[in-house]
Amino acid sequence: MNNRQKKWLLKFRTWIGGRFLSLLSDLLVLAGSWLGAFWLRYNLEVPPEIHGPMFVSLAFAVGIQFAALLFFRIHRITARFVSMEDIFKIARMSAVGVFFTVAVLFAWNRLEGVPRSVPLIDLLLIIAGLGGTRLLYRMFRQGFIPRKTGRRTLIVGAGSAGEQFLRALKSADGEYNPVGFLDDSRGKAGNEIAGVRVLGRLRDLPVVAARYEVELAVLAIPSASRKLVRRFVEICTEAGVAYKTLPSTEDLLSGQAGVRAVRDVTIEDLLGREPVRLDWDLVGKEFSGKRVLVTGAGGSIGSELCRQLAKLSPESLILLENSEFALYSIEMELREQGSGDALLPVLCDIRDSRMVNRIFREQRPEIVFHAAAYKHVPMVERNPQAGIKTNVFGTCNLAQAAIESGVSKFVMISTDKAVNPANIMGCTKRIAEIYCQSLNRKSRDTVFVTTRFGNVLGSSGSVVPLFQRQIRAGGPVTVTDPEIERFFMTISEACQLVLQAAAMSKGGEIFVLDMGEPVKIAHLARHLIRLSGYEPGRDIDIVYTGLRPGEKLYEELFLESEELRETGHGKIKRSVSRPAAWSELQEKLKRLNRACKNGDLREIRRCISDMVPEYRPQESPDGHGSSGND
Repeated sequence: MNNRQKKWLLKFRTWIGGRFLSLLSDLLVLAGSWLGAFWLRYNLEVPPEIHGPMFVSLAFAVGIQFAALLFFRIHRITARFVSMEDIFKIARMSAVGVFFTVAVLFAWNRLEGVPRSVPLIDLLLIIAGLGGTRLLYRMFRQGFIPRKTGRRTLIVGAGSAGEQFLRALKSADGEYNPVGFLDDSRGKAGNEIAGVRVLGRLRDLPVVAARYEVELAVLAIPSASRKLVRRFVEICTEAGVAYKTLPSTEDLLSGQAGVRAVRDVTIEDLLGREPVRLDWDLVGKEFSGKRVLVTGAGGSIGSELCRQLAKLSPESLILLENSEFALYSIEMELREQGSGDALLPVLCDIRDSRMVNRIFREQRPEIVFHAAAYKHVPMVERNPQAGIKTNVFGTCNLAQAAIESGVSKFVMISTDKAVNPANIMGCTKRIAEIYCQSLNRKSRDTVFVTTRFGNVLGSSGSVVPLFQRQIRAGGPVTVTDPEIERFFMTISEACQLVLQAAAMSKGGEIFVLDMGEPVKIAHLARHLIRLSGYEPGRDIDIVYTGLRPGEKLYEELFLESEELRETGHGKIKRSVSRPAAWSELQEKLKRLNRACKNGDLREIRRCISDMVPEYRPQESPDGHGSSGND
């Protein structure tokens, strides 16, 4: 037997085992309903003189109603997933089939020998037969007979999502065994949902888990706040129960994930505030059909910016990057997503002013996002000249090229480390902020705007990947100080802030995300250890190594001299500070440039202190541990 014959044989067996048996079963239900209607009409004893008309009319009834069944595709309803909508469809099909049966029999012999009550009884029996058999099959498969196999699962959240999730679990072929619900809503305790009882509140999880031998707890509340997620994780950890959560409300509504697609709790779920949402209407109008250039396009922030911008249908998206591999990676990713026509990858070092000017002249970008920077604090502290050349003079090159080529908006990405900086990296970003604000005052056609935010989870140089590597290696996890804390946001949030700021900017502002409360790095380390399935201090140790040069215990988001103002976005504020005098700023930059070329580190620090008076270098021994700092 060749492959083609085997394929047809497999299809035939599948059809025989599925569709054919379903059709045969439905055909028997139609015949049995018509005969049963006569049987019930005559009190279970059909007179002999009625046998002839009964069997003759049976042929008409079955033929017509079977045609209606095929027309309404009742045979395609999967019994395992039958719903009330399917039952209503069966009822409509039954009514149509019985109506045409009566019409044909009336036209043929005026319903001779067929009592008028038979069609009505037949209608009810068809609905009960076709719908009831399917419902019974679903009940049998999904809980009519209690399950004893699968992971014993406790569902936290007895709302609509929890109910849908329960039904999804019951159809999961024994993978899960739902044993109960927990819900903090008053009055739900003791209730049952699809045969599964609400056993208590979230605080009762340790007791319930022990009593019912729970192996897995699932947070079935897609809209759960991060405070609730943290509490859920802490209680599950205390109880020694594995935990997962449902996809977010946005993922469920967008179709990116189904209610059955449980996932691990991530560190993003445990941030101390709710995520920022983007006003896509405003942002879409701002960038659609525009020529947009992104520097540092292959970096953590730059690549996410490119992903989000590509969705907004720009006329062209210019990817400017110094790393060949990073540029290749983001280009291939965007091309695979269908954005290839708009892409223009460009290898360029922003410190090369001639090349930067040529690119701007040739491509004529309308909007520039400047994400290229050296950002790792200890690395820049050890290599201040490289950090200054890229973060300061690279920004100057781009800003001047933007003015000369007629760019309408220039968005510079800064950091909270630029506020009262204690390190060279923070100073370089603060100087870049001052330069862009001053240039905005001088420029007529180009609007300069700065965005400032805290540490970005998962970005290159971020503490999270470092902690994860240390955990995979068996520890220890290194933190510089028990009290060190930072503001955190996700890469997606950071890029949303940048896009939103660009859309609402008027010029000269510094936009800052309302980041809520800062997070202690030690707490972050403990959360990551638990999320990895270990217990801090027992399985993985946390070691404190001391602050490194240039590091502060606390970060800030605004300078005292900055004037805070509200924006149209509830989670974004803006600050306006007095720009420096342009001529004086130019002289200081020339002096700094000379110091870098001469390699005079003392002069470099004097220049930086002169340009950033709030610079307060931290004197601490050079260490090699993690600070929890980007």
